[in-house]
Amino acid sequence: MAEYLKPLLCLVLTLAVEYVLSNNAGSSTGGKMFEKQVGADYAKQTLDSAADFTLKLFHQSTVADRKNVQQVNLIVENMDGLHLYGLLMAYWINLPWDGNGQALSGLIEGIADYVRLKAGYAADYWGQPGHGGDWNQGYDVTARFLDYCNGIKNGFVADLNSMMKSQFSLK
Repeated sequence: MAEYLKPLLCLVLTLAVEYVLSNNAGSSTGGKMFEKQVGADYAKQTLDSAADFTLKLFHQSTVADRKNVQQVNLIVENMDGLHLYGLLMAYWINLPWDGNGQALSGLIEGIADYVRLKAGYAADYWGQPGHGGDWNQGYDVTARFLDYCNGIKNGFVADLNSMMKSQFSLK
């Protein structure tokens, strides 16, 4: 192997994530529909795209910026009214930092919904911008608030995420 390709191969292997798909919906209508219309390969491709999108959104261009995620489990269940692609975007929740477990769960979920919003997969039932009386009134309100803050200072959410790499405090 050419010497100049070895660092590239190491980088690719370092960033490799194993995707494990479990179709618990099995032979149900939804399980069959998932297999026929989406399938494991496309779901994994979509997860890869979601990861790339999220890393760019959070300005995580180096391995040192990112969480070391080895495996992502995608579990297909029978549920009514869920949007697959929006959920795949939002549940790349492993990529944002969480202040070593100290960040508010509503903030983390709000960041996940912010990713979903920026990817164009906001749910129909989400409130419009300005909805809610407090930034942490609900995940969708938090997502809209983060979008507002990012509109005032481009990179706000990426900076917030970066600051939560090792700690979190409301003070």
